Amino acid sequence: MLTSAKEILTHAKEKKYGVVAPDLWDLNTGRDYVQIAEELNAPLILSFAEAHQHLISLEEAAVIGSYLASSVKTPIALHLDHGTDFEYIKKAISLGFNSVMIDASMYSFEENVRRTKEVVDYAHAHNVSVEAEIGHVGGTTETLSEQSSGESVYTTVEEAAAFIEQTKADSLAVSIGTSHGVYKNQKNPTLNFDRLHELANTIPVPLVLHGGSGTGDDNLKKCIAGGIAKVNVFTEFTTAALTGAQKAIAEGNLKSFMRVQELADIEVKKVLHHYIKLLTLKEI
Repeated sequence: MLTSAKEILTHAKEKKYGVVAPDLWDLNTGRDYVQIAEELNAPLILSFAEAHQHLISLEEAAVIGSYLASSVKTPIALHLDHGTDFEYIKKAISLGFNSVMIDASMYSFEENVRRTKEVVDYAHAHNVSVEAEIGHVGGTTETLSEQSSGESVYTTVEEAAAFIEQTKADSLAVSIGTSHGVYKNQKNPTLNFDRLHELANTIPVPLVLHGGSGTGDDNLKKCIAGGIAKVNVFTEFTTAALTGAQKAIAEGNLKSFMRVQELADIEVKKVLHHYIKLLTLKEI
């Protein structure tokens, strides 16, 4: 059931659980995500990243997401992840995305506010919710989850409060020590939970954690308990799909792409099943 992301995340914030936001890159992954969400009766933020438009078009992602959301009873929001271009964001809204992210975190505070407010004003006029980012979640490796890597810049409480007041964004992605991509030496990151606590006690809108892959179960449990309502995950799904393909190869099924896809789907579903169970700390 296509549902407002604002409604989904407001409920998660109030009830203190987390909603997974996985990025789809084709029909199969979108279907995998929605099937597991329906099986577990859990809300989902079904996402498509602007950076993945070379894999499928925005139009295709909109058709896939809208159809899948309408095919189940569980609440599903169709979300544009890491939108950077205002025209692209407007196009997503026209195609049926009911949630968009404007990521202007690489700019100055003033420019981030200007770009975000421009998107918020337009999106709210079309009954679409907006996620923004203050601080900056960088990347550890060159991956499909982002266009460029970079150092993370922690979110400050003062700027975050001023940002929400000036932009009226519906949710806020904050930087507390995670990164996009694969962590070096497969080590879980050290997160600033004191900063998260300060942000959660100050910022009135739901908080979002980007770079969930590889962050570690204990870290993520603490993040949800500390006020995070939405967790973005991508890299672990791509590695899971690769694991499935490798299992098919190990079976000697090099000539059967159907088997490769079947095992890839199984592994992708396992990852989402794990994350939904992990982040739903209380009864939904």
